[in-house]
Amino acid sequence: MFRPKLFDTLKSYTRKQFSRDLLAGLIVGIVALPLAIAFAIASGVSPEKGLFTAVIAGFIISAMGGSRVQIGGPTGAFIVVVYGIVQQYGVNGLIIATLLAGIMLIGMGFARLGMVIKFIPHPLIIGFTSGIALIIFSSQVKDFLGLQMGTVPADFIGKWEMYAKHLGSVNISSVMIAITTLLIVFFWPRVTHKVPGSLIAILITTTVVYFAKIPVETIGSRFGSIPSTLPSPVWPHIDAATVKQLIGPAFTIALLGGIESLLSAVVADGMTGGNHRSNMELVAQGTANIASSLFGGIPATGAIARTATNIRNGGRTPIAGMVHAITLLLIMLFVGRWAALIPMATLAGILVVVAYHMSEWENFLAVFKGPRSDVAVMLATFLLTVLVDLTVAIEIGMVLAVFLFMQKMVRFTEVNVLANTEEDQTTDTDTADQYSLPRKVEVFEITGPLFFGAAYKFKDVIRLVENTPLVLIIRMRKVPIIDATGIKVLEEVCKEYRQRGTKIIFSEIHSEQVYTELKDARLIFAVGKANVKKSFEEALERSRQVLADH
Repeated sequence: MFRPKLFDTLKSYTRKQFSRDLLAGLIVGIVALPLAIAFAIASGVSPEKGLFTAVIAGFIISAMGGSRVQIGGPTGAFIVVVYGIVQQYGVNGLIIATLLAGIMLIGMGFARLGMVIKFIPHPLIIGFTSGIALIIFSSQVKDFLGLQMGTVPADFIGKWEMYAKHLGSVNISSVMIAITTLLIVFFWPRVTHKVPGSLIAILITTTVVYFAKIPVETIGSRFGSIPSTLPSPVWPHIDAATVKQLIGPAFTIALLGGIESLLSAVVADGMTGGNHRSNMELVAQGTANIASSLFGGIPATGAIARTATNIRNGGRTPIAGMVHAITLLLIMLFVGRWAALIPMATLAGILVVVAYHMSEWENFLAVFKGPRSDVAVMLATFLLTVLVDLTVAIEIGMVLAVFLFMQKMVRFTEVNVLANTEEDQTTDTDTADQYSLPRKVEVFEITGPLFFGAAYKFKDVIRLVENTPLVLIIRMRKVPIIDATGIKVLEEVCKEYRQRGTKIIFSEIHSEQVYTELKDARLIFAVGKANVKKSFEEALERSRQVLADH
């Protein structure tokens, strides 16, 4: 259903709920302030771009979204992607990639792919999430330690090699500020959950640095002053060559944004007992990213931590998310210029905490207790995310997951020979019922899906038949699905045995999908409707008639 949740909630909206949404929006807006600035800087862009994104995209995601409580804005997951795009294509390339990603997300929503994205394997999500967390942590070492060095390399190995070369330039003051930030953020929740620890850390460390004249780098010393107004929207210049160049990065942004926003919406449903509209959520995310790019912002998506904060503080409608965006706008307009005084070491400490929570180390370790295939998918995705590229990690992780799943499915597919042509014999095929099978009758039972990964098993077993039977019964009572390869194999077997003079009988096609596919492929017609039986008893009776006629 392509209708924003906002329309539904306004039908029965009350003053009491508005009060709760107002309070929740104010709190989430304050929580989002340091994160928006920190995520922007870590992504390789100026801090105000994070604020523009949180205001513009955050408002649209709440107003148009398919979730009642989703809070949108820049997130830690995009740091790796955005940083890489900025390093390779510049800020203008990032704007175009974000715009293209928004168009893709809208297309995904109208194509009703909201449910499909939810099918991404859990080990793959854990792998790239943990990999992103490690990269975020490694990207903050420079500011955490106050190292005197140039631009941090984009690749993981290059970062640590550069850190090792400049380890002698550690700024003790930066280290102390960063550690103080860590301690405040971790222990402040014991005091209260109403005010975020990250905000308290910023207020305390910024005040100390400013009045004590501590020699550390600040946002202002690196980026200059922060604008106190929103910029005018500008449509970027786009041509075919640019689109071709940036289509890959744009797809990465769209895929990651879709995954994270829907995961956040699912978590929110679990906390509130609600039910989001996944396709509408994708459309809202796409629209928000287009708008963000026009205002010079960065990619945005649903933020799980901020969404949970919204819920815990009473937010139950999209009004809370809209208030959060307005709160950020007011902060930027009236006190934004003071953000230039924030120490870079403070933001590094906040992002180290973000990386810690994003790492999901407990879930990471839990995967090792599961099947080895899940461990392989997780580790492959994790290592590729860290050492190569997030896009490559997701692509290879998905392919690996699919192949390993196919391998499991192949194991469930069996082809058993239930009789031979030596003599009359009794075969126990149903664990209870016994059938007396005539001579010159072969029975093959297929168990499991007959798809391209398992069809070879049927051909291999068929080849083991030494003497050509007069009747070949193919039991398919336990075949839930069949694909084009399975149909092709059945066609080849039927053609070969008809040429030998063997009558083919299909027995117990219980799956409607299997019967429809065989009918559409003209296989039902090829063997004859008289030779398609609903039960094994009828198939045996038909085989005896064929033998009698012979």
